[in-house]
Amino acid sequence: MKRFILLFCFLNTTIMAQQKPFVANYDESKVGAFTLPDPLVMGSKKITTKAEWEKNRGYWLDLFASHMYGKLPKKKLKQVNTLISKKEILGGKAIQSIWKMDFEGKVQATVVVILPTAVKKAPVFLGLNFCGNQTISTDESIPMFDKYVVCNNAPDFVNYVSQPSSRGVWATRWQIEKVIDAGFGTITAACGDFEEDHANGYKNGVRTRLASALGLKPEEWTAMGAWAWGLSRIMDLAQNIQQIDPNKVIVHGHSRLGKAAMWAGANDQRFAAIISNESGEGGAALSRRIYGETIWRITNSFPHWFLPKYATYSDRENELPFDQHILLSLLSPRPVYVASAFGDQWSDPKGEFLSTREMEKVYALYGKKGLGNIEMPGLNQPVGQLIRYHIREGKHDINEYDWEQYIKFGKEELN
Repeated sequence: MKRFILLFCFLNTTIMAQQKPFVANYDESKVGAFTLPDPLVMGSKKITTKAEWEKNRGYWLDLFASHMYGKLPKKKLKQVNTLISKKEILGGKAIQSIWKMDFEGKVQATVVVILPTAVKKAPVFLGLNFCGNQTISTDESIPMFDKYVVCNNAPDFVNYVSQPSSRGVWATRWQIEKVIDAGFGTITAACGDFEEDHANGYKNGVRTRLASALGLKPEEWTAMGAWAWGLSRIMDLAQNIQQIDPNKVIVHGHSRLGKAAMWAGANDQRFAAIISNESGEGGAALSRRIYGETIWRITNSFPHWFLPKYATYSDRENELPFDQHILLSLLSPRPVYVASAFGDQWSDPKGEFLSTREMEKVYALYGKKGLGNIEMPGLNQPVGQLIRYHIREGKHDINEYDWEQYIKFGKEELN
């Protein structure tokens, strides 16, 4: 039955995508003119101080919630965190623990926590993974993920289910030992524990199973919201682990999970810093720039990520009441890092850069500097301080170079 549902979802998405021909634009001369909404203008109100911004920032959050990502639950649930196992790894340099989070006895999520033994109160990088906790490490004590995963590369993944050979296949995306050696910890869970990433994933996820307890109907929010909610619940766990510094938790994400990390950071100010790695359309990139992936393309391919209302702005992006620079601005006044890759033009690196540059208006209210009036930087040349950006060589991925920059960023901005 599950295979039939997944096949139906794939065919349905393919049919929708064929209703309109799509050719991605990679020509800057064809981007066209656009005007960005001013984050400091909310209806007829002009914001001039940080106090006014903090009092009225809900204006933008509500617009994103009603047009794009959906609502986030306001109700608190009974969350039971149980330690399953704990052991030394990396020759004693780190302690790895496995936790089980249980919500109302209806949803469970498995969380891997890896902390440096040399640090009493460790800062940590917290993020979701795509294809199961076992993919971040070859350690056989990490439980295999048995739900639907995005990956489907045989023999590691068959029919979107993880196989034993998938252990450690995405270890390069996590750089656990490098992070530990820098004095940071790693916390992760599979996004599929909160909602599987397909059109019917909500039926087996938090949006359905916890609908009554959370007081939200499944259609009132989205997969992106479910993942953002999950990040905040992992933050709840992190704040109750004595060896973690609760004031130094950096939320991060790659690609679609970078979008979720930004939405989580905008709504949950407990996250001390936010990292968006190649989050593209619906993430850090400006929607008004018709370059690479567009609203039409993303909402046809992944309708469950956003509200149906967002899809109605296809081919009329300039009518959106916001753009993604405002989502980034909602992360103020915390440190933010946005990263792109030259081989990932689909995610519109220039659109991600311009969006990041536009954050300065809001940060200036706090007396903090942004990127300034600079042009697109060269490859492998990070720019900025509190707000940072880089575009590196290579493809759509998160790799050792990225992590070297994020570690440096964390050390400098969370001191």
